[in-house]
Amino acid sequence: SAGTISMAIQNGSLSKLQSSFNGIFAIYKKQGPTSADVLNTLKKALLKVVGIGEGTKMLTTMLAGSKKYRAVGELGKATDTLDVTGNVVEEKSYDHITKEAFEEKLKQFTGEIMQVPPLYSALKKDGKRMSVLLKQGQEVEAKPARPVTVYSLSLQDFSPPYFTIDVECGGGFYVRSLVDDLAKALSSCAHIKELTRTKQGQFTLEEHALKEDRWTLKDISQALQPCPNPSGQQKNAKKAKSKHKPTPSKSKGDDGDTND
Repeated sequence: SAGTISMAIQNGSLSKLQSSFNGIFAIYKKQGPTSADVLNTLKKALLKVVGIGEGTKMLTTMLAGSKKYRAVGELGKATDTLDVTGNVVEEKSYDHITKEAFEEKLKQFTGEIMQVPPLYSALKKDGKRMSVLLKQGQEVEAKPARPVTVYSLSLQDFSPPYFTIDVECGGGFYVRSLVDDLAKALSSCAHIKELTRTKQGQFTLEEHALKEDRWTLKDISQALQPCPNPSGQQKNAKKAKSKHKPTPSKSKGDDGDTND
């Protein structure tokens, strides 16, 4: 999906101009290229000053909180990936769906709900991404439904077959699954045509995300969010924890998707 990506950079050693970079900033990822592609482009733009620093270590803390998305869906067609990149696998009528019925059904998907993740996702089976296994022709079973949180869900536009919704959710949530489940609840089918992340933790697309034409040392230095220095006690606690326990994997949602 398009939207915000948060980056962490550390002190560079190529020149004085590249030094003193230590923090987090958000950039705009347009639709099409993967997150890895965007990172590679950014690295070139910054003359390879991107690396692992204190900003990376603080990502989990600084990006804590809800995420917001704007999704454009198309009624009447379902795809195997639940978005526009997939193959159409089902077509159904949607003429019976009214704006009022659509808005009323949104209420069922707000709050604490159970959600089955998409087959085409970054979730793993036997150490490999399910999306990769499917592309290799292997059979993959859907993961069991899991609890997710939807803080707000609203209809912004209803122009059948297209509709636009805004959703604010917690971690591990898939907007693609939401659109698929919503259409099924309305006795039809649908898939996502466009998906934009408009907020990630403290970063918003409108206020913080740097578009590609601003990936310069000057703009990034101005956009950097300072990282608080962990206390000695916190450092010792992390070291002790890492000795006894493996680092937990991050929950994946539409922010860690088949396009990444």
